[in-house]
Amino acid sequence: MSKRCCFIGHRTINMSIKELEVLQKAIESLIINEQVTIFLFGSKSEFNDICLNIVSKLKEKYPFIKRVFYACRSESCILENEKEKWQKIYSRYFNKEIKLENIVDEIIQFRNISSKASYVERNYTMIADSHYCMFYYNENYKPPLRKHSKHNLCFYQPKSKTALAYKQALTKRKVIINIAKESKTN
Repeated sequence: MSKRCCFIGHRTINMSIKELEVLQKAIESLIINEQVTIFLFGSKSEFNDICLNIVSKLKEKYPFIKRVFYACRSESCILENEKEKWQKIYSRYFNKEIKLENIVDEIIQFRNISSKASYVERNYTMIADSHYCMFYYNENYKPPLRKHSKHNLCFYQPKSKTALAYKQALTKRKVIINIAKESKTN
């Protein structure tokens, strides 16, 4: 069975050059030293985007690795509707014409519903399907305040989906690599 690694991180991050270097080395080390060949991606986070870019570049060096996108139902629709936009973004990044089908090797649509809870469930599914979980998890991060509804003036502090996923990975005893912490200790 092929070893797998999933990527989960905060929606918005500000990675330092040191963190990017630690991330790149950690991903390549998983390929070389741990024989990880399948990388699982979700969406809705800058960390996932950065990791997808790194893994895509490493795929040129290690063509046997595979990128798998775990899509909620709503994301499958978004993928189709925004295909041209993302092709342009990736084409600019890689300095060559990229077709969306080349960005990931497989798409797994795992839910027939679309809700905020489906993203938590998607992360839990990725964790369950992985041997390694690479996070960008800062314990002090708080998502932006949100309104309860359009018509309600009260705000609330939502829970961090990354914090929930991190706790799930701990509970499931996965090998966790937290880039936010790793870069501070190196």
